[in-house]
Amino acid sequence: MTEAPHIPVLLRPLLQAVAPVSGVWLDGTFGAGGYARGLLAAGADRVIGIDRDPSVFRMAAPWAGGLGERLRLVEGTFSDLDTLAGEPLDGVVLDLGVSSMQLDQAERGFSFLRDGPLDMRMAARGPSAADLVNTVDEATLADILYHYGEERASRRIARAIVAARTAAPFATTLQLVAVIERCLPRPKPGQSHPATRSFQAIRIWVNDEFGQLIAGLEAAERALKPGGRLAVVTFHSLEDRVVKRFLQARSGAEAQGSRYAPARAAVTPAFDHVSKAIAPDAQELAENPRARSAKLRVARRTDAPAGRADRATLGLPAPALTGAR
Repeated sequence: MTEAPHIPVLLRPLLQAVAPVSGVWLDGTFGAGGYARGLLAAGADRVIGIDRDPSVFRMAAPWAGGLGERLRLVEGTFSDLDTLAGEPLDGVVLDLGVSSMQLDQAERGFSFLRDGPLDMRMAARGPSAADLVNTVDEATLADILYHYGEERASRRIARAIVAARTAAPFATTLQLVAVIERCLPRPKPGQSHPATRSFQAIRIWVNDEFGQLIAGLEAAERALKPGGRLAVVTFHSLEDRVVKRFLQARSGAEAQGSRYAPARAAVTPAFDHVSKAIAPDAQELAENPRARSAKLRVARRTDAPAGRADRATLGLPAPALTGAR
């Protein structure tokens, strides 16, 4: 079995948190297959691997075939994981955001360090990043940059993008990077690249990542057996806030009413034993610097009926933008 090209983030603490591993697990963000192989090595009987990017399955072909029926690969989005699985699950793993494998492929357009077509789609469907920056009005673009990327200079950057596209439409990543860099001061040593927040925001919009996240968490709740585990790895504060609040709401642990706010109806917990956020240790950071912002949250499914989270309580950035595509 050949080695996976990238290191799965927080795999060791994830396997420790869900031990003992057995039964049928689903990896909703298959990528390079690191979590799936880790789960199989730790004792899972079978793993269902889902990814919206069909190229990952072609890359996995040299080693995946040797696992036979223990690994089933399905093209689709994890928002439909309960339907795609087609059976009750003992565990679900979700590794959110863009993978390092996709960042390293300049032709995918995710990286602000490599020149490539301005795409950013995890699947080759729907509007691309170029479609967004070339067609959306300045106010909407500024809102996307601010709410999805927490970019303080969102209005300045949106104004510059709209001005630049009147001369020539955006087609490549470095073309967009150049405009963003002109809007921001040169970063000091140790600071992130000026385009980091804008690229994050555009990628989130293009792939409807928050819409997918909420739907995926609810699908996991529907699919998990009583006692099944849900493990979610996030890479920025916006994602982590939504996952944290979802698990609080669905475990009955969210804040109840106060003298200033009406009491909420009691929730029969769909999850219990919700972990606090687990961060990478020094060993992992030394092995994989890309893990520095990652957090892991784990919860166990109860036997309560599956339900639906109240979107208004989940801390979604600018709810009106979610699903705007």
